[in-house]
Amino acid sequence: MEPAAAVVWRAFELRPEPVPALDPQGEYLSRVWRDHVYPLAAKMGMPLRLPPVQPRSRLAHEAAKWASSQGRFEEYNIAIFRTFFEHGDDIGQPDVLVRLAADIGLDSQSLSASLDNGEFTGQVLADEDEAQKIGVRAVPAFAANSRILATGVQTTANLQELIRRVPGL
Repeated sequence: MEPAAAVVWRAFELRPEPVPALDPQGEYLSRVWRDHVYPLAAKMGMPLRLPPVQPRSRLAHEAAKWASSQGRFEEYNIAIFRTFFEHGDDIGQPDVLVRLAADIGLDSQSLSASLDNGEFTGQVLADEDEAQKIGVRAVPAFAANSRILATGVQTTANLQELIRRVPGL
């Protein structure tokens, strides 16, 4: 019998203020995308491209929490990823996030008000504090029982094996 496990998305900013953002045209990102991201994306049939901006992601995490409160997290989260990794839009901008909400039929005015008043800032910061406590330094990160199991893109088989080894599942 397979163990029961649930995926719970948590907010994590790779480079929160005041950490400097990376130069999208710089050597590091160009090399990582050329050597790792593009080959993996091609293998998986994903039309990814190196975004021309490296935005702060806190507002995108807050918007995703808001979408979750509307029962539409998965659809909105996919929209965020697509607009950033396929179209290169700046997901750190409220107008981009509000447009995405409208595009999938959510109340964009409600999202705008939520972002303006920081309705989900505390939840995002709590996720980030938890990530820091367990040592998350990369995304994606897979954790259970406050312990990192793996980071980076994983195969389904590898994730299933990791879950089987989690005590108590």
